[in-house]
This record gives sequence, structure tokens and C-alpha cells, in this order.
Amino acid sequence: MSNLSDLKPGTWNVDASHSEVGFTARHLMVSKVRGQFKDFAAVVTVAQPFEESTVEATVQMASVDTNSADRDVHVKSADFFDVENNPAMTFTSTKVTNNSLEGLLTIKGITKPVNFDLDFGGVSADPWGGTRAGFEATTEINRKDFDLSWNVAIEGGGVLVGEKVKIALDVQLVQA
Repeated sequence: MSNLSDLKPGTWNVDASHSEVGFTARHLMVSKVRGQFKDFAAVVTVAQPFEESTVEATVQMASVDTNSADRDVHVKSADFFDVENNPAMTFTSTKVTNNSLEGLLTIKGITKPVNFDLDFGGVSADPWGGTRAGFEATTEINRKDFDLSWNVAIEGGGVLVGEKVKIALDVQLVQA
């Protein structure tokens, strides 16, 4: 079984065409809305020893896609992401292990620690002479921690948008 320490030292870049940055939030307290960001980049610097490795990622907030143009306009507005004043979300790692990625997530200028659970898919040669690696990472945040607090009370109790947001990454890296 492969683990992250199998990655060769050096720089690994995210292959955005084979990766996804997604999220899920509760809607009307009874179902889920899923979305993703289409424009993102990340660099993983694998070090020796492995525990000194780093991850730096940037997501362009205007690239949000929830499969609803009207909802996307609202999510980009000052009610949520305020992309005009906060165009990017960033992540900087503080600790990397074989099964977790800890770091600082910044949304709307607010930085909070987060911990992603990691599932490493392994390393493989590609048909073009390169080396690729894959992993999935998941975490859950409270959107209010990042001043994403807009909401509407619904008849019968509850709110339109749940506070908890699940973030799911499915990432393919390419060794530089």
C-alpha cells in the first residue's frame, strides 16, 4: 500500500484538468447543494524528511459553479464570498502526515486552522514520461467562522442554508 512518503522529493503541481475542488452545504434543512470551483492551483513541495513537506493552494472564488446561474451570482455577492473584494481563497499547510493535512484556510480575509483527512491513491508513471500522484482530502468547516453568515429563516423552523460546509478535494499531482 502506498503512502504519501512514497512521493519523491521536489515540486508537484496540481493537474487541474484531472482534479476537483468541491463543497456540499445543506439547503432548506432537507437536502444538499453541491458546488465546485473551476479555477484553482496548488503546489506541493515534498521534503526530506517528509514531515517538512508543504502545500500552498489558491482558489479563484469567481469560478464557483453550483449548477445554477442565479445561485452562483448570489454566492459571488457580498452576501457570501464577496468576490469583488475577496477574489481568492487560500490554504497554507502547517503539518503534513500520511493521513492528514493541517493548515490555515483563508476566506474573505479571515484565516482559520483546518484539518483535512487524507486518502492517498498512490504514484504512477504516465504515458508521457511523467510521474503522477493522486489523493482525496475532506474536511468540514462552519461557514459563519469565515463571515459567510447570510441566511433566511424558513417557515416551520430552520434556515435556508446550513452552517456546516463539507469540502472535498480530488487531486492529481504532476511531478515538476
